[in-house]
This record gives sequence, C-alpha cells and structure tokens, in this order.
Amino acid sequence: MPFIQALGQFSYRVGAGNFCLVHVSLVPVLNVVGEQKTKPTQHSVRALRGQGLTPHILACRSTMVLDENAKGKLSQFCLIPAENIVTLYDVPNIWHIPLLLRDQKAHEAMFKVLNLHGVTKEPNLEEWTCRAESSDLLHEPVRIALVGKYTCLSDSYLSVLKALLHASVDCQKKLVVDWIPASNLESATAKENPDAFKAAWKLLKGADGVLVPGGFGDRGVQGKIIAAKYARENRIPFLGICLGMQIAVIEFARSVLGVQDANSTEFEPHTKSPYIIFMPEGSKTHMGGTMRLGSRRTYFQTKECKSAKLYGCKSFIDERHRHRYEVNPDLVARLENAGLSFTGKDETGQRMEIVELPNHPYFIGAQFHPEFKSRPGKPSPLFLGFIGAACGQLDAVLQRSSIVDNGLSKGVINDISAVKTYRTRTATRTTYRSAEYVYGSCNGLHF
Repeated sequence: MPFIQALGQFSYRVGAGNFCLVHVSLVPVLNVVGEQKTKPTQHSVRALRGQGLTPHILACRSTMVLDENAKGKLSQFCLIPAENIVTLYDVPNIWHIPLLLRDQKAHEAMFKVLNLHGVTKEPNLEEWTCRAESSDLLHEPVRIALVGKYTCLSDSYLSVLKALLHASVDCQKKLVVDWIPASNLESATAKENPDAFKAAWKLLKGADGVLVPGGFGDRGVQGKIIAAKYARENRIPFLGICLGMQIAVIEFARSVLGVQDANSTEFEPHTKSPYIIFMPEGSKTHMGGTMRLGSRRTYFQTKECKSAKLYGCKSFIDERHRHRYEVNPDLVARLENAGLSFTGKDETGQRMEIVELPNHPYFIGAQFHPEFKSRPGKPSPLFLGFIGAACGQLDAVLQRSSIVDNGLSKGVINDISAVKTYRTRTATRTTYRSAEYVYGSCNGLHF
C-alpha cells in the first residue's frame, strides 16, 4: 500500500504525459467452457483507482488470446481504450513476451501516453527474436545438479536458474536442472530414508556439472561438502557461489590438508580450525548491518587463470556481494601451498573473492553472486564457463572470452548470425503463438 501511495504522488508531481502506468492482471479461463472471466481485472482496476491511480494500459495474463468479447468488456468497464489492452498468453518461454507486446502495438500505446511519437523509432528486435525462437529448438541437454537447501521451492534460486539458462542458450544446449536436497546426500539420510539417498546420488552421478549456490545456516552443509568433494575428485565441472565457495574451501582443507575438523565459525563458532570466519564490513560483534553488501571490486592475481580469461583478461571486475563470512586470510598460504589458487582478491588482499583448482577441468568458487548481473544475450562469465565446461565447449568459450578489444570483452555471443546459423540446422520453426507450450519447470526440467 505505501508503494502505491508513493506511485500516486509521483504521477501527480511529474504530470500527465510524463507517466505511463501498465497494470498487469489475471484473466482466468474456466476449463469447462473456456470462458474468459474479466471480473478479477475489473475489481483490481477499481481498487487501483481507489488509491488515486488510473492505468493507461492493461496487460492481461491468460492461458489464451483475449477474445474480442472479453476485451470489449474490459474496455467498457475499466474505461481503457481497446487498443491499450494487450494479452500476455502462454508462450514457449518468457523471452517471447516482448514479441507479443510488439505485435499488439503496446509500444505505440506507450508512445501515445508519453507523447513520444516524434522522437521514437520502431523497436529493433531481430536479435531478440532469433534468440527467443532458437531457444525453443534446443534439444541437446546439459544436466546440472543444483545441490541446495531450498530445492523444494525453485524460486529460491531464481537468479541462479536464469543465469544457467542464459549460459545454456548461449552454448546452444537445453538446460536440465536436477534438484538435489543437500541433506539427502548425507549418511544420516542413508539410514533414515534410503530411497531418497539413492535418488540424490543417482542424480549427482548423472550430472554434467555440479552447482552449489549461496545460503545461510548449517542445514545440509555436510551434503554440500560431499557434492563438492565428488566434483573435485571425479573432475566434474563445479561452480560454488558464496556459501558454495566456502564449503569448497572447507572440503579441500579436510580432504587434501587432512584437517578433519576444518569448519566455518558460522556453523561451529568455537572450531579449532576456522577456515571460514566472520568478516563483516561493520561491527565484528553485532549482526545488524554487518553484511558485505552491494557492488565491490575484485582484482585478478593472474590473467592466466580461467576466471580472468572468462572475464576478458581484465585486471579487475565489479560484482555484487551479500555475505558476512569469508575465507580466513591467515590460512590462505597453507591452502595455496596445497594447490588451491585464490585468483581473485579485494583491494586489501585480505578478502578472497575467487578460488580455483588449476589442475581441474573447471572448479571455481566465487564469494560474490555473479548470477545477479547475468542477462539474456550477456550471460555471466562464470556461468558461461561452467556450462561450457559441462557440455565440452570450455576451450571455445575461453577463446572467445580472452579476446579483448579496446578493453571490452567479447566473451558473449551477440552476433545474430550465430543464432541464425543454429536455427537453420532444424527443419521446423516453432511459432510462439502456440498455447500448448508453457514456460516453466517440471520434473527437473527448466527451459
């Protein structure tokens, strides 16, 4: 409610012609008769007007194209021109939505509301169209085991899933995510629920790559350590993010250095081998406001490592952070002498930002969250390298990423012809107008 009030004040201050409100609302369809019900949208528009906001454009979410009868009702009872009502019906993947908006002239409606007809051009979505359509045709899978704590709710890792999707489309592979609850890999589960234990290990052993995302708390940590150990010993591509990087360090200390009680003070405050410690940017005793949060700079220690090459051989990068615990700087030398390489550090050299195993096909951990800056057509470099390694394309990815032109990396495929070339390899072209294809995740698939 405070947000709506603030939005109303903003629209009043900027004035008409400087503010365009697009109201997204559900138009449910009765399965029995296929009738589209407009009442929910009518009520939501009425409630919005009660807060002082009048929508200029209606974006109706439905399973099928909005019929003329339903559109007429909405136009009449919501007092919105029919040409300002668009349908966002089910499509193969969400990247088709901008194409739906373009085809229904939503951009022209916005131009009219904002009085921008004299300074705007038709949207150039050729590259976007090629990417959206080619992603529907991907059939060669790349299986990624996501070992986490909140696998029962996929939206908990939505940013990670999107980053994986961006990278897999760039590598022209169909992404298949196998959700593995970390605790199901632990020996305790083998006794309590042997079926879940066997299922989790079957998925892990069948994966092309293993990803351990960030998280808080000690539940499932042992399972994440087991997953990192399996990937390290079996030379399976591994990507650890935030906590995922920390557990990779703990696993290395336990398995390679022989420090069986190596741990994080987050899980064991009084551990005698604190390889991960509390390193806030503020108070070292109070939890409130102590996160290392937001964009921070990472300096590469060498340009010969995989992570530096993936970022275009830059000297430094800026990535977003969200954590309190980090690798203990007092034990870094011992870890590096055993073969672990901290290829990225902060400006003080005390905070470890990127860790790699040089003699591994792809074993990288990042203290920051690279998924936050991943975009369609511009996947996160670490995710791109991870997917490339998982599907046998790492050398090609590294070669592209290492090319630097005027300080800008070309590690991302932005060439339309690259997408077109792939599309011509198949005889059939999927149309995004079919309502039978639904974007989403089901039975481990995410596409």
